[in-house]
Amino acid sequence: MKVVVQQLGDALVIRVDQDRIDAASAIQFKDQMRQLTQSGTPRVVLDLAQVAFIDSSGLGAIVAAMKGLGSTQKLELSGLTDTVKKVFRLTRMDTVFTIHSDLPVNLAKAG
Repeated sequence: MKVVVQQLGDALVIRVDQDRIDAASAIQFKDQMRQLTQSGTPRVVLDLAQVAFIDSSGLGAIVAAMKGLGSTQKLELSGLTDTVKKVFRLTRMDTVFTIHSDLPVNLAKAG
């Protein structure tokens, strides 16, 4: 699983640089997220703009990443494609996560 990591202001931005998060990549994704978020950065933004497909395993991996964060950390999502957004809406996970249409403006300016 290829990801690009960048610290922007108070947030750790993790961009998934692949077109899918599915059963074949979910475990590797979850492991990478655990390693990347160990620093305790309070705000973690997962940029999914490149992800065109996500299945239940991928969704589960994102939820597991959120649950693996420390009590002072928060996982936000950005850049969901229409297909991925639909999965979050159908599973009602859009009520669990803060979802931004694009990287939050204050982060884009910090970079």
